[in-house]
Amino acid sequence: MSGLRRPTRRSAGRVFRDRREAGDVLAQMLTTYRDENDVLVLGLARGGVPVGWPVARALGAPLDVFLVRKLGVPQWHELAMGALASGGGVVINDSLVRSLGISDDQMQDVIERETDELHRRERAYRGDRPPVDMADKIVILVDDGIATGASMLAAVRAVRAGAPSAVVVAVPVGPPSTCRELATEADDVVCATMPSRFEAVGQVYEDFHQVTDDEVRELLTTPTV
Repeated sequence: MSGLRRPTRRSAGRVFRDRREAGDVLAQMLTTYRDENDVLVLGLARGGVPVGWPVARALGAPLDVFLVRKLGVPQWHELAMGALASGGGVVINDSLVRSLGISDDQMQDVIERETDELHRRERAYRGDRPPVDMADKIVILVDDGIATGASMLAAVRAVRAGAPSAVVVAVPVGPPSTCRELATEADDVVCATMPSRFEAVGQVYEDFHQVTDDEVRELLTTPTV
């Protein structure tokens, strides 16, 4: 299935009760992968794991967690200048970095700090269990939504380094422009709803509570196969 490019699918007015329902909807849109061998579902921590669990269950596939950390601008951490993913994948917004005059040393400090936090969270979620082997697998990357797409782009590029047969992005919501951009990097992009007036991921959820580490750990130990 490598090299596949499919149109992004959408229903612009959809609203989800919670992340679990969003995952059920995505699962219905991913049925083409149900009979495929070697499918692996990776939920981006933390919000992507409760969306990814019903997807993995419906497809009869294993679920694991994939870590992505935002690289915040020094002194203004909420503004992302890039993202860092498990396995070392990094995406940098070069134009933003140049416009703010961020030095190489400042960038390296942020990367090192977020790398330490990424490794800490991986240990917290996975314990001593090593990351799953992605070689020759159809990897479905799931999150609870995308905005700028920097985190998902970092995830796609990091997963590519694991030599999968295909990389699929599956999200309940995202702006049309971001979904189209991701379609140039992933083999398939499934976005359940793309509001014409996108404001935030939470706008399509009735319940958009902050997912806890305990929720992630519980779902990772709940069988999907």
